[in-house]
Amino acid sequence: MELQDRVLKIVGYKTWSDKRKIDTLLEIDATAYTNLGKDSTKTERENTRRDSRFIYRAIKSIDEPLGTKLLINQC
Repeated sequence: MELQDRVLKIVGYKTWSDKRKIDTLLEIDATAYTNLGKDSTKTERENTRRDSRFIYRAIKSIDEPLGTKLLINQC
């Protein structure tokens, strides 16, 4: 499953609390950055950063102040 589809699916869960959704999204983001290494290409780093912004925008749709802080701090 593509990352964006997975993120949108998590955001759409009705039975999960907002905290659980945000925690899961942040875990996905952390895993993506953890998988980057010294030998990662520029494209891989850019893709991870793009995916991270997508995740932060999804978090912003759940909790606007937190999502805004994450987006500002990423720059």
